[in-house]
Amino acid sequence: MTSTGAIPSDAFSLRSPFGRRAIGLSVAAAVGGFLFGFDSSVINGAVDSIQGNFDIGDVLTGFVVAVALLGCAVGALLAGNLSDRWGRLRVMRLGAIMFLVSSIGSGLTFSVPDLILWRVIGGIGIGIASVVAPAYIAEIAPRQIRGGLASLQQLAITLGIFAALLSDAVMVWGAGGASETLWLGLEAWRWMFLVGVVPAAVYGLLSFTIPESPRYLMAKGRDDDAEEIFARLVPSADLKHTMRDIRNSIDADRKNSNATLRGPVLGLQSIVWVGIILSVFQQFVGINVIFYYSTTLWKAVGFNESNSLLIGVITSVTNVLVTLIAIFLVDRIGRKPILLTGSIMMTVSLGAMALAFAFSVTVDGEVSLPGAWGPVALVAANLFVVGFGASWGPLVWVLLGEIFPSRIRGKALGVAAGAQWIANFLITVSFPAMSSWSLPLTYSMYAAFAALSFFYVLLRVPETKGMELEKTETLFTQKPKKTKA
Repeated sequence: MTSTGAIPSDAFSLRSPFGRRAIGLSVAAAVGGFLFGFDSSVINGAVDSIQGNFDIGDVLTGFVVAVALLGCAVGALLAGNLSDRWGRLRVMRLGAIMFLVSSIGSGLTFSVPDLILWRVIGGIGIGIASVVAPAYIAEIAPRQIRGGLASLQQLAITLGIFAALLSDAVMVWGAGGASETLWLGLEAWRWMFLVGVVPAAVYGLLSFTIPESPRYLMAKGRDDDAEEIFARLVPSADLKHTMRDIRNSIDADRKNSNATLRGPVLGLQSIVWVGIILSVFQQFVGINVIFYYSTTLWKAVGFNESNSLLIGVITSVTNVLVTLIAIFLVDRIGRKPILLTGSIMMTVSLGAMALAFAFSVTVDGEVSLPGAWGPVALVAANLFVVGFGASWGPLVWVLLGEIFPSRIRGKALGVAAGAQWIANFLITVSFPAMSSWSLPLTYSMYAAFAALSFFYVLLRVPETKGMELEKTETLFTQKPKKTKA
């Protein structure tokens, strides 16, 4: 039996060929996350202009913002079966094409119905990318650095958010307002969507430069091709061990070729529910309210449109930096401690936001925060982003990529990601109406979900750090032991 103990300790460092290759492939795949982040936040700077240009109310505005997430849910549900049938790379290309078409259509939209259509098409493409990217990274990543590489998905999302908010701000500054003409007779808010053509094209082109998932190739009987790819990703001392484990897993899967997601827990296997619940908690803390509506939110605090966009850019930079911290720590201290710490930070910061808005006043229909409560809300919002970005943002994607057995990984990832998009939709579409009703209660609700996420992880989620991808599922088939927070 080949021993993995002979693997050099620096085999997966940035200076080693194995580390560089694995990181390069993961970065290319994670561009799908960039599209996710870009699409989800690019509408931030356009919300008020769309509402004014088409003369629509708060409810329809919330639907226009959130409708892409329904498309994302559909795309996520389709991606699992498609990627298992066609391979990861072809499905990546499909997602890129759909997002490119959506960017052009949204930028040239002439009515609310057709804008909704383009947003849904783009959402399907993003939903596809949201499933394929973490699956591909998990399947090519050596187990020793899998957590860090899987976290690149969330880093790419945060970079996409930053790029979207920065481009929105630049266009507003250049045109003098989101509703003002910028280039070629088109308003700045239209160019916010059109810029999405660039990352979509990059993602599509990158999919032609990376190899197919070795695990997918082995499942299709192409062991020699898979071994050739793995030989460039893991040391020779670990190659046979890796291939053997995957082959054993695939053989076991074939004995259960009719395996489905169905199970005894409300019609699904318990492991699928773990993925669904983690995904729902990730969204029900309200993180995307900060990135979808921050311009409108900070206008309420007293900032003008330009400064509100600048605050959004600063918040997105914070999000990127703390995600880097998570990538550094995830394979060192583990998944569970980071998630628990993040839950505590989110609960406290959301509670502070709820308290701040309890002192808000409404003048001529506009909400404002008097005295020191505006700065309190601003600091609390950024602390919330720090807590989320360093924990639940990246680590949920890490866990979704590694907890499901390979026989159902594509389908289970699709269901979990679909649940995430639906939860995102519910939070996004409800925020305008809920904020008009009561901002303190809205943020209190998000704080309550953050507190519940702490207890769920504490009691139900075991540690998966450093385990073989094919073995992590065994931790979820038995009751995890309680650990100290």
